Amino acid sequence: MSGMNPAEVEDVLATAAAWRASGEQVAVATVTETWGSSPRPAGSQMAVTKSGRMAGSVSGGCIEGAVADAAMKTIETGTPQLLDFGVSHERAWEVGLACGGKVKVFVEKLV
Repeated sequence: MSGMNPAEVEDVLATAAAWRASGEQVAVATVTETWGSSPRPAGSQMAVTKSGRMAGSVSGGCIEGAVADAAMKTIETGTPQLLDFGVSHERAWEVGLACGGKVKVFVEKLV
């Protein structure tokens, strides 16, 4: 799997900034660390608004729902979170991480 292209990262942040400028409450999630099989490399980002809009990706789908829920909580509280998703090989298929692995995602509110 190829790394994030810098334009892709810029697009997520530009979209998040535009949403924030239009009055939306926005949180940004960033993959900080990966181990084993991870669908997205460290540095991958996803922006989430309080109204439910999303841009970018931190996992190719398998943990996006949990990250979006955490982003909503961070928007409400203003408190950043470090999420740790770790999956054994046996349970990997159940949660959608094809080969197991670990992903850490940092979620912060844009102010």
